[in-house]
Order: sequence, then C-alpha cells, then structure tokens
Amino acid sequence: MRFPIVIQGGMGVAVSDWRLAKAVASAGQLGVVSGTGINVVLARRLQEGDRDGAMRRALAQFPIAGYVERILDRYFIEGGKPADQPYKAVPMYTAVPSAEWQILNVVASFVEVFLAKEGHTGVVGINLLEKVQMPNLSALYGAMLANVDYVLMGAGIPREIPGVLDQFAVGEAASLNIYVEQAGADDKLAVHFDPREMFDKPPATLKRPEFLAIIASNTLAIALAKKATGKVNGFIVEGPTAGGHNAPPRGQAVFNERGEPVYGQRDVVDLVKLQDLGLPFWLAGSYGSPDRLAEALASGAVGIQVGTAFALSNDSGFSPEIRQSLLNDIANDSLTIFTDALASPTGFPFKVAELNTTLALEPTYKERPRICDLGYLRVAYPREDGTMGFRCPAEPVDQYVKKGGDINDTTGRKCLCNALFANIGMPQQRKEYTEQPLVTLGDDIKTVSALLELHPQGFSAVDVLEYLLAAVPQQ
Repeated sequence: MRFPIVIQGGMGVAVSDWRLAKAVASAGQLGVVSGTGINVVLARRLQEGDRDGAMRRALAQFPIAGYVERILDRYFIEGGKPADQPYKAVPMYTAVPSAEWQILNVVASFVEVFLAKEGHTGVVGINLLEKVQMPNLSALYGAMLANVDYVLMGAGIPREIPGVLDQFAVGEAASLNIYVEQAGADDKLAVHFDPREMFDKPPATLKRPEFLAIIASNTLAIALAKKATGKVNGFIVEGPTAGGHNAPPRGQAVFNERGEPVYGQRDVVDLVKLQDLGLPFWLAGSYGSPDRLAEALASGAVGIQVGTAFALSNDSGFSPEIRQSLLNDIANDSLTIFTDALASPTGFPFKVAELNTTLALEPTYKERPRICDLGYLRVAYPREDGTMGFRCPAEPVDQYVKKGGDINDTTGRKCLCNALFANIGMPQQRKEYTEQPLVTLGDDIKTVSALLELHPQGFSAVDVLEYLLAAVPQQ
C-alpha cells in the first residue's frame, strides 16, 4: 500500500474544512476534515444561506432517503440570516442522544467528507477527538457513508474505535463506553448507534477506513497496537510543539517562567521501539519543513503531519480577517504562541496564539459572561438520583459547583467551543456581545515565514505541499 508522505492536520472547528482537505487530497497527499462540532457547522452554513450551494449539492447525495428534508426545513434560510441575528441553536447531546441529534451529526459528517472527496481520486480522512466522545459514533458512520479513507483520532486513548469501524463496515451496531468523572462501581454510560434502527434501509456494508491513532508515548502506542478492539493501521507521533491540545507532560508538573508546562526526556517517543511494532508512523509537531521531513524519513517515518502552515493557507476555514492578522504578525515577527495549561476545559495544555494586532481579544474575552450552549467538552458525571449529567469547567461557576465540580477547576478555563466557531467566521451573536475567537497554532511558524517570502500575498495548500516536497523523489 502506498502511504501519503504528508498528512494535513485535522484542525477544528472546520479550520480543516472540506475545501482544504480537497485541495490537499487532489494534490496526492492525505487531506483531512475536522469532525469536531460538524453538526453545528452544517446547521450554521445552512442558516447563512449556503450561497454557493455546496451544502445542498452534498445533501442531495446522501444515500438514505427521507432525512435531508427535515434538516433543510429546520435550518436552511434562503438568502441567509441577518448578520446581527443569532444562529438557531442545535440541541446539545444528552446521555441518550435523540434520533434527530444523531441523524444531523451523521448527515453533517457525510456532507463534509463527500465534498472533500468530490471530483478527484485522492484520499481523505476525518479527524475526531477521544475527549469529545458522545458524537463520535454518528460522525464515524456518516463519514463511512461518504467512503472516507482514513480515520485519525487522538486526545485520549481511542481503544474502542477500530472495533467500531469493523462493526459499521459490516452493517452492525456499535457501542462506545463514555468516560464518567467521579464514577462509582455502578456508574457506567455508553452511547449506542445501530444504523438499522436509525435509518430505513441503510447500506449492508461499507468500506472500512484505515485507522491512525495520534499518540505521544510508546506506552500508548503499544497498548493500542495490542489491546485495541480492532486493527490499528498506523500512528501519528505528535510532539508538544504541535498546535491545539497537547498531551500533558509525564511526571510531576513543572512550569517555565511564562507559566507553560515543561516537557522533558520522558515525553520523547522512542522511534526505534515504535518501529518494532511493524506499523507505519508519521511525525508531527514542528516537522513542517523540507529539512524536518527529510529527518523524519531518515528516522523510519513514512512522512509527517503538518497543521499550522495549512491552517494559514488561503484554502483553510479560518476567517480571512483572522488569517491575515496572523500572517501580518508572523511577517512582523511579533506573533507569540503560549502553551496555556488552564485554557482548555479538558485539562490538556492548549496552544494559544497571542495576537498583537487589532484582533488581540484576550482582554475582551476575560469580560465574557460564562455560557455553555454547545457543550462538546462537557464530561459526564453521576447524579445522586442515579442518572447521568454533564458539566464543563468553563460553564458558569455556580452551575459547575452545583453539579459537584471542584471550583478550583474553573480557574482560567475558556469556552473553546464558542471561540473556535468564531475563528471560522461563525460567532454566535448574543444580546450584548459577539463571541470572540481564540486561535491555536503550533510553536514552529518558521515554515510560514518561509512561505510568505515565496508568496508575500498569501499561499495555497498546494504551495505548502510544493515547498515541503521539493526535495523528495517522485513516488
């Protein structure tokens, strides 16, 4: 099997959208769409009027009849909603997700992958987070309906996902155990998805995509290779300089003078031991340059995963204003990246780009009232009556504490869900304010500087690939 040399990182929410993934896949490498929050992405695109018709074109190809019409009736607005009006809310998931919620997630995932694969023969993957468990079954099924080629997953231990892919491939139901915080022996929660119960006449078989686990330690790689419920087809080794969420450092927490977690030798993956597993792997985290690609190949890797350079390309889902602001700061050598140990409700360190232009919004963000109305990073917890609830350290403090959460966990937490939608030009409009962006990038922005020297007016995803692969012999 011929593997891609470059994997375009799956950056959510919809920074790695179908257009970016399609551009990369059409050029012969692995294009990846983000599946995070994909149901809300589709709903908001429809409310904006689907001006280019892409959503409705893909919806018309959904292979199971009778479901698309409901979604259009609920969310599509001809000509788009007024800019100062809020988006209609998509219900948050519950311990037993409604059929309506699951169907929207299936259809939205299908739409994103279908559009990314349309019109070429390249390969497309979908990136999902183990930390965002509840939507994963329906998102995976929708992606498989669109014939997705790869599934990439990190931010946790996705041990059950390979088996889920196996079951969906033969038309069977699948279940996923959900993490429950402060769980007792009897406090268990699982989400179940049966395509035969959800849909009328679903396909009997689907292509089983390749599964790539995103890992940060040899221990996790060995555990997944030996104990996953199905076959793991490869690994993406993501170092702590990669954008988005990073694995916490191993051992006792140590912080530098800026308050960032310090990583040490224990956090370095032994690539020789990794090769002993006999599975292909790609390296990520500051590998987005020709020299680092050559280094990765020499170390036994199949290739690299690159996020930041693609995120700042003209093909990504970033709003044009945010992209240009970031590029201006990079060109002026004034952009700094801070590894914030508190920002993410997940408790994982999260890279934050500290903007220096007029889009430097941190002071405004600190004044934001706490609201949790998207809820992707909520965690299940057992209620006293035996049912399951959900809570998030970034929700209103009194609500979090009332649900049994530790007030100390709320310090410094930010609503990544709403901020990430603002990053792609879809901020929710509130009565008194508009949701503000919070941008994440990787530490290494030297590649972006090099690309700006070659393309001062901005660069495309293909420009990124040509720069990275210039010294690699044609396959």
